[in-house]
Amino acid sequence: MLVPEISAIRPVLYSFRDLVALRACVKLRNDTSLQKIRRALDTLRDDLGEREHLSAYQFVADESTIYLVEPERATDLVRNKTNLVIYQMVDVLKPFYRDGRHIPDLLRPREHVAVDPAVRGGIPVIEGTRVPYDDVAALLRDGVSAEGISDYYPSVSATAARDAGDFADYVDSYEPLKEQREAAAG
Repeated sequence: MLVPEISAIRPVLYSFRDLVALRACVKLRNDTSLQKIRRALDTLRDDLGEREHLSAYQFVADESTIYLVEPERATDLVRNKTNLVIYQMVDVLKPFYRDGRHIPDLLRPREHVAVDPAVRGGIPVIEGTRVPYDDVAALLRDGVSAEGISDYYPSVSATAARDAGDFADYVDSYEPLKEQREAAAG
């Protein structure tokens, strides 16, 4: 259902809109089943004829259904498509929990790490700079101290470097195990 806007081959490159759409699905999955999400997206596409990128829509879910939220109404996408409801919007860019794991704010995943689609195409950078967080984290992993990062990037403080390293560890925690990658490749 979600096809990367930028590439369809490895490595897969997702646009910022793709990340927002993926994050919305993860947030919906906290409140409802995968089958209901699929049914809601099928209704959105097939019954309502909506063809915009998934990030263009706002959804609200509870245990029983998923609603498409529009300025004047909310439409039940799973059960009764004419059902209007009272709803509360949740910002999927803000932090939330999934399976007991903290999912950070999408635009500010750490205090000194920021994401802006207009800066380096939405790659997380050290706040106030164009320095990618993963470049700083790579230096830390190569043994450069947090205080020594300013020798390479004068605008990056030691605190910002530690935040970049912490965020890189968080991102890497989602990497599939080496055995899983090898099994998938072979």
